[in-house]
Amino acid sequence: MSVQLYKTLLLLLAASIALTGCKTEAKKGRKNDVQLASIQKEESYHLLEDSDNPKCELQLSFTCPEEYADMEILGKIQKLFILSYFGETYDTYSPQEAVNKYVENYLQMYRELEADYKQDLKNADTATVESWYAYYEMSSNEITFNADNLLSYTVSFENYTGGAHPSHTVSNHVIDLTKGEFIREADIFMDGYEAPLSRLLVEAIAGENDLEDVKELENIGFFSIDEIYPNDNFSIDETGITYMFNEYEIAAYAVGITSVHFPFEKIKHLLRPESPVAILFND
Repeated sequence: MSVQLYKTLLLLLAASIALTGCKTEAKKGRKNDVQLASIQKEESYHLLEDSDNPKCELQLSFTCPEEYADMEILGKIQKLFILSYFGETYDTYSPQEAVNKYVENYLQMYRELEADYKQDLKNADTATVESWYAYYEMSSNEITFNADNLLSYTVSFENYTGGAHPSHTVSNHVIDLTKGEFIREADIFMDGYEAPLSRLLVEAIAGENDLEDVKELENIGFFSIDEIYPNDNFSIDETGITYMFNEYEIAAYAVGITSVHFPFEKIKHLLRPESPVAILFND
């Protein structure tokens, strides 16, 4: 073999490797072509339509898929977004109809308190009654990852209905755009993942609180560590999986929402190698 031919073959081999590498790199991180739109709504209502009376306030910012090449998948994922934000009562509506209906129902629910309000005014001081009936609700959803046929988003709610304090909830969802379906824990973790993942969750939460003994979590507001286990409330991105636990789920209200992020390297031994999110952690 001549030296020139040998050099030519080496160049061809190098080019082939480079092209292969480019194709592999392009496969990961490919942004989805789903287009999103946001619907904003703000409404308020004073009891008995008197501006001197307590009122409810509603602020809503709902982001939902608007365009996608596959119309059947678009219909499915719109329904999932509506379901996860407003509940199953609304998942037969279009996004705009769902927003309008939800706002209508919220205001109607508040109007139905008017008879109780008038009665309570007779039995308690005005300042106390007004605090009971000062309602508000704020909600929004945020896209956390939108690539590789995966769409991950978080829905956040804060509401107050006259109690001791407002409540906050966060729910995370991941959609497989090839099917138009939610991805669940069982879809991405291997059988028997629950026990080892529970241990990792407890250890991570203890570490975030600078505790060496996980049992000490029970001294700072957490319930029994045996009650901390995967709850299907997770989001994904290119770095890993993030779990969230809402108020009162694993700890007292004062602890707030607990978040645990696992880099893929930390939990790769528990993940299905052919799962819908495998592209994010496979080499």
